[in-house]
Amino acid sequence: MRLVLMGPPGAGKGTQAQLAAETLGVPKLSTGDMLRAEVKAESDIGKEVADCINRGDLVSDELIMSILAKRITKPDCKTGFVLDGLPRTVAQAQALDKVLSSSDVSLDAIVNLKVAEEDLIKRFTGRRVALGSGRTYHVEHNPPKVDGKCDETGEDLVQRQDDKEDVVRHRLNVYREQTAPVVEFYRNQGRLKEIDGMGSVDEVFADLCTAMGITTASAQQA
Repeated sequence: MRLVLMGPPGAGKGTQAQLAAETLGVPKLSTGDMLRAEVKAESDIGKEVADCINRGDLVSDELIMSILAKRITKPDCKTGFVLDGLPRTVAQAQALDKVLSSSDVSLDAIVNLKVAEEDLIKRFTGRRVALGSGRTYHVEHNPPKVDGKCDETGEDLVQRQDDKEDVVRHRLNVYREQTAPVVEFYRNQGRLKEIDGMGSVDEVFADLCTAMGITTASAQQA
């Protein structure tokens, strides 16, 4: 199974991608993980990535796809993989098709998690974190027993800078401008499946399995 899992920031695709990878017995691949691995390995590609990062530049589509093409030839990808947040641009989506076709394989499923922007904003802005314990709460969905205090340590809960509304709206604007066109690219090709990302983790995963055409039991046996 070769799966692309898409969705806006906060839609829960990281959680769902991990569950899918574990259920299918294939690796979860994300841009950040692959870039860090190449930099750590000090490969030629990793040195190019490090140079981009040190200059404050974005890593080019061409470089990202070179890394992905290299990664999916590894033995653990032989039976498939789950792409988390990739491709991010239409150019990457087109390059991905070419990379796969050169190995006579193709994507088995492209699934988009749908969550309304206002719901995403509520998810982010309601989140509170205990910096010491790392525990996370939500003012509506998972409130602490004592307002503003961590249940475990009693420390003050804080709102992270990147959870503030103006920052969240900026992230969603960037997604809408840069990555949403990839969703349209796959939709126009008739390859996209969409599921509601607003349910519980288990409910969303059940819908994801249906979209992939598998059952949890059969995937585990595979």
